[in-house]
Amino acid sequence: MKKFLVIQTAFIGDVVLATGIIEKLHRFYPDAEIDFLVRKGNEGLFLNHPFLHRLLVWDKKKNKYRNLLWILKEVRHNNYDVVVNVQRYTSTGFITVFSGARSTIGFNKNPWSFLFHKRIKHRVTKGKNIVHEIERNNDLIKHLTDGKPERPRLYPSMQDYEKVKRYKQNPYVCIAPTSVWFTKQYPKEKWIEHINLLPRDLQIYLIGAKSDIALCEEIKSLSKHPFITNLAGEMSFLESAALQQKAVMNYVNDSAPMHFASAMNAPVTAVYCSTVLEFGYGPLSDRSVVVQSTVPLDCKPCGIHGYMACPLGHFKCAYTIKEEQLLKTL
Repeated sequence: MKKFLVIQTAFIGDVVLATGIIEKLHRFYPDAEIDFLVRKGNEGLFLNHPFLHRLLVWDKKKNKYRNLLWILKEVRHNNYDVVVNVQRYTSTGFITVFSGARSTIGFNKNPWSFLFHKRIKHRVTKGKNIVHEIERNNDLIKHLTDGKPERPRLYPSMQDYEKVKRYKQNPYVCIAPTSVWFTKQYPKEKWIEHINLLPRDLQIYLIGAKSDIALCEEIKSLSKHPFITNLAGEMSFLESAALQQKAVMNYVNDSAPMHFASAMNAPVTAVYCSTVLEFGYGPLSDRSVVVQSTVPLDCKPCGIHGYMACPLGHFKCAYTIKEEQLLKTL
């Protein structure tokens, strides 16, 4: 029996995309033990995951380096056959190199990669052939499996579905209006404009974290749609995913809820402001559309992650998106 450890301690969306590795390894090694290492706060994505043997959680915010050594001790104790490091950062490279695993795999951009048993080139998009993150992730294990990447997948429990059942009585739309980065977030007034034009027979749910409650409440109070409910802060990751699954449409930014939709194969309209599909993080659902400005902008993209404010002060990549672009995806 093989023992695998997959390492992805980045943000929520990155972790969701890395779940495709679990799917792929389980398909080729159904009897293997597959463990996953995440940062504290993301463990809720893996509750009751059917293919996961053990979840390791690293608290990066409190006593980061002491906890790093504790995690390394745990990793070494588990005696892995293969460690797959999805990240390109020093700390996870350190864990990989000193894991004691028989085989260590990671991207060549990791500072510790010169000590990995297998260094994989981190591919980026060149020209019109977009390289998606799930393809890059699959590059790490294709020598153990094959060259076709698996889609990410989340597994809400029966309790998660039961929790959101009452919200599914009528056709509904989910809107996740926020993002960690300002330049990746469709402006509040643009969301309000969109909501006001949605059909009156649709229920609208605003979803997000506890930190999004105030903005979602403001959008709700300023909107004229008769059926709008603020669910921000009321649902877990998996409950949100369960709700998104049966939505008529999920309107999201280039952020974690977009990846939740991908993992549930839920219909999604992703609004791209400062970022572009060429970065390789686009939606993967069968029914997915990316909406972005049709105005040529020399300043787009301004950065791979985004900024807390538009560097040029005009935020044209968001304000030049037309409302009909969003409406026609419905």
